[in-house]
Amino acid sequence: MLRHISLIVIAAILVACGAAQPAEAKQGARATAIFAGGCFWCMEPPFEKTNGVIAVYSGYTGGAKLNPGYEEVSSGTTGHYEAVEIVYDPSEVTYQQLLTIFWRNIDPLDRSGQFCDKGGQYLSAVFVQNAQERKLAAASKLVQQATLKKNIVTEILPAAKFYRAEEYHQDYYKKNPVRYKFYRFNCGRDQRLEQLW
Repeated sequence: MLRHISLIVIAAILVACGAAQPAEAKQGARATAIFAGGCFWCMEPPFEKTNGVIAVYSGYTGGAKLNPGYEEVSSGTTGHYEAVEIVYDPSEVTYQQLLTIFWRNIDPLDRSGQFCDKGGQYLSAVFVQNAQERKLAAASKLVQQATLKKNIVTEILPAAKFYRAEEYHQDYYKKNPVRYKFYRFNCGRDQRLEQLW
């Protein structure tokens, strides 16, 4: 009963924060969202399958080094996260809907990385670009905490410059489907997501 009341309160917060589709969203407009969820190869597919998502780019964000490359970022020395930048039409899909997709594709309880990938470059985070995104992300995080009944360690951070990863990383799951499926299975991602959600 208490959990049910908590979810109702959180839902009211989301509505108050503007989770509903803004009336001024114009069809064909573009917005971006940035999420880190471990291996960026695995974060592209769920967003690309979503109506209203125009493009998804793998890349790096959150670090201080200019123009980082994959080898540097994967070594954990640049402070960057592997992340995805989602370009979307807000008249078709809301930021709140993107947050829901994000949460269902990460392990928000993992303090050391995501699934088989460990290190700061594989931590999960929501990179917010304005106060509205921050409010929505914070309220959404509370919903996940109430759902899982555990402390969510995924951070909400101010957006930093997003650097697109090298071309061979973009749409890796389409270009190398066998290798991608092998990696994803061996990493235990789907098994863990099924346990969590």
